[in-house]
Formats: sequence, structure tokens, C-alpha cells
Amino acid sequence: MENRDRPVRTARARFAFYVHLAVYVVVNALLVLVNLATTPGTLWFKWPLLGWGLGILFHFLLVQVLPGGAKVRRGMIERELRKGGS
Repeated sequence: MENRDRPVRTARARFAFYVHLAVYVVVNALLVLVNLATTPGTLWFKWPLLGWGLGILFHFLLVQVLPGGAKVRRGMIERELRKGGS
């Protein structure tokens, strides 16, 4: 069963990353538009773009680059289950 579970978990993790990336692009495009329409002299959109961009980078590294990322996540889930989920 492990042979089937691993590719399914990997596919789910990658899909979650792509959803995260799509939301990042859409929301930050809207922030740029709002910024330029309301206060074009002060470009504040760069701060949420940068902060969230770091989150996207770490998500990418966890899902696509680090081979142990799934193990870390699984360990976190198991610890929470041992605590009783609260």
C-alpha cells in the first residue's frame, strides 16, 4: 500500500503548492492595482509581495526540492495525533 500512498501524497502536495502560487499571483496583482489606483506615490504593494513571496519560496522548497519534506509533515501530523488533536 505504501507504493501507492507515496505518489498520491506527492501529487497532493504539489497541487497544494500550485493552488498557493495561483492565489499569490491573483491577490498580489489586485494589491498592485489597488495601490496604483489609490496611492501611486507610495508603493506599499511590495511589502506583502515580498513577505508572501518568501512563504511561497519555502513552500516550493518543501514540496519540490527537499526530499524529506513529506517526512517532516508526517511527523508533525503524528505528533498532533498523539496529543489528541487539541
